[in-house]
Amino acid sequence: MKKQRGIRIKTRVILTALGLIIAIAGMLWGALTLQHRFVPIFTLFELFGIITVIYIINKRGNPSYKIAWIAFILILPVFGLFIYALWGGQRTFPHLKKKYRKSEERYMKYLEQDKAISRLLSFEDNPSTRQASYLCNESGFPVYKDTSVTYLSPGEVFLPKLIEELQKAKRYIFIEYFIIADGKMWDAVYKVLKEKAASGVEIKIMFDDFGSIKRQKKDFVTRLKKSGIEVSVFCPLKPSLNMVMNNRDHRKIIVIDGNVAFTGGINLADEYINEFKRFGYWMDCAAMITGSAVDSFVIMFCTMWEYTTGKQILMSGHLLSKPALSDGYVIPYSDSPMDSKSTAEGIYLQMLNTAHRYVDIATPYLILDDTMNNTIILAAKAGVKIRIITPFIPDKKYVHPVTQYYYEELLEAGVEIYEYTPGFIHSKVFLSDDKYATIGTVNMDYRSFYFHFECGVWFTCEDAIRDIRIHFDDMIKDCKQITLEEWSKRKRSDKFKQWMLHIFSPLM
Repeated sequence: MKKQRGIRIKTRVILTALGLIIAIAGMLWGALTLQHRFVPIFTLFELFGIITVIYIINKRGNPSYKIAWIAFILILPVFGLFIYALWGGQRTFPHLKKKYRKSEERYMKYLEQDKAISRLLSFEDNPSTRQASYLCNESGFPVYKDTSVTYLSPGEVFLPKLIEELQKAKRYIFIEYFIIADGKMWDAVYKVLKEKAASGVEIKIMFDDFGSIKRQKKDFVTRLKKSGIEVSVFCPLKPSLNMVMNNRDHRKIIVIDGNVAFTGGINLADEYINEFKRFGYWMDCAAMITGSAVDSFVIMFCTMWEYTTGKQILMSGHLLSKPALSDGYVIPYSDSPMDSKSTAEGIYLQMLNTAHRYVDIATPYLILDDTMNNTIILAAKAGVKIRIITPFIPDKKYVHPVTQYYYEELLEAGVEIYEYTPGFIHSKVFLSDDKYATIGTVNMDYRSFYFHFECGVWFTCEDAIRDIRIHFDDMIKDCKQITLEEWSKRKRSDKFKQWMLHIFSPLM
């Protein structure tokens, strides 16, 4: 029975994969057929390919991303042109952008900037002013003062705190995750959710189908609904070359009664609390936010809920935040493929550009565009101490060589690179000068910066920043430092693999 259930769970995944493979194979076959049997038509497509390349060159956008598509189209003229038409021309369909903007406008109007806080921030006139101004202008979310941030790492620390806060819920619980997986972690959360739903607490859960589909039993959604929980599945998988399949909901948000929120890299799955080992020890982190800034996470969730389900959420009874004691500024933010902005990448760049002493970075992937790569190098050459922790044991073997491709140039500039030897580090953390930090869902790769729905929280809260710095220093002790001398002697086969995979890194 268990085996049959497993087969049923995988059926939709297999059908989706087969549909994708067949569609791509069909386009490739068509391109080869044109090349050998219909030379005039193939030549016409080649001409279209050249015109497309000229268009890409002159189009606004990331240079590294454009170069990857140009190489793809020139190497495989007809096939590359087909794929670009489907996936490369824009991030998503115009009608979906319009739908998302409509939902966003409905809820963003409930967020107002406290002018006294913005005046106080501008009066201080330091790097935090520049970072906050950028983030507010680019994301549209306000800066808050009466909000506290608590750093939680690893997942074994996060889970008990989450359960404690869930048990306090009296009005509602909103949950939005990339991965929700059956297992001990979810069982602990679900036990509380069932009790709360039975007592009349409003519970809404949204999860990404791609991230979760292989991790849930067939009756997962049915069980939730029978427990009185509303459920939405983001962008269900189906056999399609539709570019929408490329836009995933990578966010992790939990809001409890409008006054407590969680975000960060930790999904609701057992490897995140090291209940079982997938890639050695799983290191991750989250942030707990209390106070006025929770309003922004409420708005993020409501926007996505209406976009996904078409159902509105009334703000009365949901914006219930209460001021919390704080020693700094806080800005929750989100990023999406529904506009031409790259808010998440932008705040990373701002932190690098305004750093005076150091920047500490933890990231599972280090797939950099030219702007990010050059900014890190220039900061290091200007005397800013930059330390980057990446995994020693990767979760994706074809991606890790791309991460390693950047090591040599960064090391030559004086950047310190460490690989986390106990296993896989999934934390997404930027920390600068003991004054500014951001925690969220945003990886340092093209998918997070350009294709996924993401979120995070930027803050200057001293206690949380101190905890991050202490933990970062502790993680360094468990890392292997990569030296330039050692790295320059790596195998030629490794160099070749890194070079080749790097060419198509924006397409991964």
